[in-house]
Amino acid sequence: MTGTSLQDEPLLSICLGGNRKQYAAGDELICEYQIDAIDTSDMQAVEASVLWITEGKGEEDLGVHYFERRLPADAEDGDLRPLRRFKIYLPNSPLTYDGAILRIRWCVRLRLFARRGKEYVLEYPFTLGSVPAVPVDPASAAADDDE
Repeated sequence: MTGTSLQDEPLLSICLGGNRKQYAAGDELICEYQIDAIDTSDMQAVEASVLWITEGKGEEDLGVHYFERRLPADAEDGDLRPLRRFKIYLPNSPLTYDGAILRIRWCVRLRLFARRGKEYVLEYPFTLGSVPAVPVDPASAAADDDE
């Protein structure tokens, strides 16, 4: 599976190994990412992370399972654009969840920090675990909408 930004420039791409979007706890996740259509002198840093995000009622929360930040000084010839690969093992929790009040989603996030303060982000979602969605009671959903 590949996720690619639709912006004119720069081009950010993420590819998960094995064309998978569904993982179990403890599975190995292999990710490749690449940046193109930007001059190396315009790049300040690249961050890649694997994280979960909560959405719904209450405050949103975020947990980072994997993170790497690369600067031009970290790369051969100072070029952060070439294909980069990392491999991690996914945790036991939290599992992806799509409930009526709370939603937990997982993604690989690629952030490019360009000169002059510009930032570009690409997220590639995937599912961790197989928690069935909770059916929504129409009466309680209507009551929630009135609040």
